[in-house]
Amino acid sequence: MNKHKENILGRCDCDQIQYTVKQSPLYVHCCHCSWCQRESGAAFAINALIESSAIELTHGEPALINTPSESGGGQLMARCPNCQVALWSHYPSFGKLMSFIKVGTLDNPSLMPPDIQIFTQSKQQWFELPTDMPAFKRFYNRDEMWPKASLLRLHELSSQLPSQNS
Repeated sequence: MNKHKENILGRCDCDQIQYTVKQSPLYVHCCHCSWCQRESGAAFAINALIESSAIELTHGEPALINTPSESGGGQLMARCPNCQVALWSHYPSFGKLMSFIKVGTLDNPSLMPPDIQIFTQSKQQWFELPTDMPAFKRFYNRDEMWPKASLLRLHELSSQLPSQNS
């Protein structure tokens, strides 16, 4: 199922921030939640979940902006300080260890197509879901959907989280 490629280039609109994705993402979401629609200004957002260590900044430094999220936990949105394009987000569950890359910022977004459609209960009525891709009204069980290799990488990432007991 490793249809994704490595060493994919990405950038903001003004080229002040440029980056390389050094390995395939863990999984790619096409999210139809109303929050993603509002943030992206589009009918959905496509986010590639990946270890932050797999993103190499090759030019510039994004600003991290604390942004609200539907969960109430917020997110840190990495934006170009000049053109304000959102490049990726960090959510509280993994903090800065995991990034949700905004696939539209890749030089060739078609190299990271979605693996799954989520929060379809709030999708735009005119959008027809692909019949050859899993779709869920809300979220899904990661253990049932992700490839084993991605689950192993996620487990490794989890081991880097601070202990809940400290």
